[in-house]
Amino acid sequence: MEEKRIISLNEVTISHEEGVVLEHVNFTMHSGEFVYLIGKSGAGKTSLLRAIYADNPIDAGDGVVCGFNLSTIKRRQIPMLRRKMGIVFQNFRLLNDRNVYDNIAFVLRSIGWKNKKQIDERIMEVLTSVGVADKADYQTYKLSEGERQRVGIARALVNTPELLIADEPTGNLDPITSSEIMHLLTEINQKSGVSMLISTHDFMMIDKFPARVVCCEEGTLVDPEQE
Repeated sequence: MEEKRIISLNEVTISHEEGVVLEHVNFTMHSGEFVYLIGKSGAGKTSLLRAIYADNPIDAGDGVVCGFNLSTIKRRQIPMLRRKMGIVFQNFRLLNDRNVYDNIAFVLRSIGWKNKKQIDERIMEVLTSVGVADKADYQTYKLSEGERQRVGIARALVNTPELLIADEPTGNLDPITSSEIMHLLTEINQKSGVSMLISTHDFMMIDKFPARVVCCEEGTLVDPEQE
């Protein structure tokens, strides 16, 4: 049986405010894969990720992510696409006026969860999985940067996504904490099977936790597996 495709991009062109940033992008990612996205600053990594979660439209080509066609997706369908994915940011993007529990409860309530017992159980399940179950009542600004990123990962996982996208998840972290976060991500990938696309500059982490690598360079995406 053929593996399920989580991402399928065929001759895709992506632009931003200053013009075309990537073209002739061909990329396939299957269910359960762990893939690093590398490239110099300004090479188009973030633009590609934004296109994948439909924050930036594609200008040409065909793109399908988690079963949604990026060429024809309607605005009202974008939240449905994003329910099938989790997104982890370099700068965490947590709500500093709420505690850890409420940051994650916010996600569940926004997608229609109402039963408090089920919300409690799911939140503690994901906080336990990332090693910060004892921080549920903490205000996020009182956490270390590593703890905040763990909460960010928990928030991304709480809706049981098919795909987790992480944009420089260790970019603000020291080497030891970076290693802990990458170990956590690889462990989640192996145990739960959630597909992971990780944008990074951290080649030490790629060496330590090897996986498939694709690269934004010279205005396109270089994928050694498709050369």
